Amino acid sequence: MQKNRSLFIAIAILILQVSFYYSLRFFPSTVESLYSTGIYPYIAKAMRLGLGWIPFSFGDVVYSVAILMIIRWLWLSKMDLISLSRKRYTQLFLSLNIILALFHCMWGFNYYREPLHKVLDLDKNYSTEELKTVVYQLVFTSNQLHEQLQKIDSLPVSFTRSQSEIFDLAPIAFKKIDHIYPALDYGNSSIKESLLTMPLSYMGYSGYLNPLTGEAQTNAWINNYKTPVLTLHEMSHQLGFAKENEANFIAIIAGMNHDDLYFQYSASIFALRYCINDLYLKDPKAYEEIRPLIRDGIFKNYKELRDFWNQYKGVVEEVFKVTYDTYLKANNQPDGMETYSYVVALIVNYYK
Repeated sequence: MQKNRSLFIAIAILILQVSFYYSLRFFPSTVESLYSTGIYPYIAKAMRLGLGWIPFSFGDVVYSVAILMIIRWLWLSKMDLISLSRKRYTQLFLSLNIILALFHCMWGFNYYREPLHKVLDLDKNYSTEELKTVVYQLVFTSNQLHEQLQKIDSLPVSFTRSQSEIFDLAPIAFKKIDHIYPALDYGNSSIKESLLTMPLSYMGYSGYLNPLTGEAQTNAWINNYKTPVLTLHEMSHQLGFAKENEANFIAIIAGMNHDDLYFQYSASIFALRYCINDLYLKDPKAYEEIRPLIRDGIFKNYKELRDFWNQYKGVVEEVFKVTYDTYLKANNQPDGMETYSYVVALIVNYYK
């Protein structure tokens, strides 16, 4: 029994950690005040200031080294793990404890903060009529922006800027909306193309935030209408909006308030896509009435993004979709990837 003491302690700490994190979903106001708008903004700004100047993704280098070390450790430990070696399993559970604690302290507690509709004092429900009203607004705005950027209504808007140029322009968007909520004050920038773009593409990921370094990573191969709003989405994660639907909404309002027309167009048709898809499900007849009002070039932009992802569809993507859905459910998003539809409620109640 004495020999197994270290292993039992490591397992007990892990169970206590997981139980503690689960309990936080019942105290969102406490997380909001103490962590998300208390400690975390200082952590985030320090990470962006400390690593933002490095021209490459430091976090991707750390991940790559860590993966190699894990593979090496598993290879060296394979016989010990098979034989249930106490020492190796103690090392494993201690490592899991450290990783889980670092993840939450550096960023992960944001999963348990107040829902964004409460923070912004928005209703979380909406009627089909309210949805239709906002769809008409988005159609008008999207058409107008498309016409300014592409005179031929049947052609897509071309996005020719490099990602680095977009990274330079993106922070301006948050200066335009920091009056909406103080937590939207961005500060120093730390946005980078991922060094792991190839695996990201086959996994079906547009980008991600490294919670241990605070760097926003984008898929370096994406160069279409999604790029500006994708950048803003990852920056929203940096500001502590951990949930995907909330980061999407922040990216939309930031993009639509940007001075640059390409950012406005990217955010507008991104919001329109969510809303018309939801309208199709709720009122197909209304969708059929509105669909012809949308310039064909907008749908061509949507097609460009679909064509990009079609290159990488396969078993790897499906596995990671299931994995990510499980990850979302484990982090206070019980509906998994279906929670993405919540962004429509935020859009409708913000713009109605």
